[in-house]
Amino acid sequence: MNEELGWLVRELHSLASELRDSEAPLVLAIDQGGHASRAIVFDAHGTLCAESFAPISTFRSGDDRVEHDANEILESIRTALDDVAQTLGSDAERVVAAGLATQRSSVVCWDKRTGTPLSRVLSWQDRRNAALVEQLRGEASAVREHTGLVLSPHYGASKLRWCLDEIPAVRTARDGKRLAFGPLASFLLFSLLEGRPYLVDPANASRTQLFEPRTRAWSPWLAERFGVPLELLPRIAHTRAEFGRLQFAGRDIPLRVCTGDQSAVPYAFGSLDPATIYLNAGTGAFLQRVREHDDPQLLQSVVYSDEQRVVTIQEGTVNGAGAAIDWLNEHLGVDARRGALALTRATANHAAPLFLNAVGGIGSPYWRSDVSSRFVGEGSEAAQVQAAVESIAFLICRNIERMQDAAVARILASGGLSASDYLCECIATLSGLPVERVNVRESTALGLAFLVAGEPADWQPHAERATFAPAVDEALRERYARWCELMETL
Repeated sequence: MNEELGWLVRELHSLASELRDSEAPLVLAIDQGGHASRAIVFDAHGTLCAESFAPISTFRSGDDRVEHDANEILESIRTALDDVAQTLGSDAERVVAAGLATQRSSVVCWDKRTGTPLSRVLSWQDRRNAALVEQLRGEASAVREHTGLVLSPHYGASKLRWCLDEIPAVRTARDGKRLAFGPLASFLLFSLLEGRPYLVDPANASRTQLFEPRTRAWSPWLAERFGVPLELLPRIAHTRAEFGRLQFAGRDIPLRVCTGDQSAVPYAFGSLDPATIYLNAGTGAFLQRVREHDDPQLLQSVVYSDEQRVVTIQEGTVNGAGAAIDWLNEHLGVDARRGALALTRATANHAAPLFLNAVGGIGSPYWRSDVSSRFVGEGSEAAQVQAAVESIAFLICRNIERMQDAAVARILASGGLSASDYLCECIATLSGLPVERVNVRESTALGLAFLVAGEPADWQPHAERATFAPAVDEALRERYARWCELMETL
């Protein structure tokens, strides 16, 4: 009888817990990325409750122009919001707050009276005004000191200047005092929220290369160098702020967090750990570590700020991650992604060529935008896929070497390309650190939700984990050493 009574008590407790959870508040994460816009709803523990996505188009012209349609992006977000509200049904009423994460370094111009876009969205991958950046090369060290960033055409300042110089509608709007321009995040806040706020957060402001992290303000010196009028830029708010009210499922809810997509990723796993290097491998691969140490070949970024604190991170950037696999698809006409995911240490070919990976321009720690990708040596299509995967691992490891010290205990990997066992095996072996892969499909949205929810202490997202330990592989190390030597000669 006591056992039956105990069972009944446990069942009643379980039912009561489920009832509480069914009434608990939910948060909405809007993740606007390079391939799609996503609207994902989470509970306060990190459990995904509902999701929707709407794809967007990418327009490429030559090697240096990458664009999106601003109206298409806006409509894709609205579609995703409507769809996820329908999925939730009556539970949509439990959504109490929202956050927005966007592609950093992407910029757009629009009419602040009508909201009409005056340009396409110039992607973070776009390098169309590299000539202006080269004219400033003599002041690169000063730009680095002001911004924490390496002088680069990937960032927004040169793109904004190009729009002022080359788009008649932008010049006309400026003359008529109707021009608004800046990070994509600002356009989306302006277009989605009541009252049309003209704001930007520190993470997205930083990637214009017009923002000073030390003062958390626009820099007159940088604005003068790039020829971008300060008075046209949006007002800078904290990462967590009252940005405005968003229409969702027939109600107004506050949008309380705005940040960059990569800036949200480390928070997917809860509060930040200084002993962890966070690796998110998607179209690009981004490495982040909470660290104040200044390395001129890496980036220093504000990853979060509110009224009480500012969190800065050290960051490395590999432009040619998933983008390099896509490049192979185009050049070889084969499914390079499938080949990349099928690779293992046992199937690796040590006679494969080496790939000097400059897809999208070479990011940290080399920072070169003036070279082309090429293979060194001959090999089959499968061998070339292997070389591309290894090149991504090699670039990642070059960044880890600069971030690493005795305090680093692990690499925490997420993102679609981290599904490659061989990539994770190479990184673990060459870095000497265990790689813990977390199977989280939506790490940006999950990290954003953690911030919107107020950084709950019991954040425990459900995700499969796999650990890759360093191995002895002298052939791989020899290939890495030869690749490093070749990269130094570019």
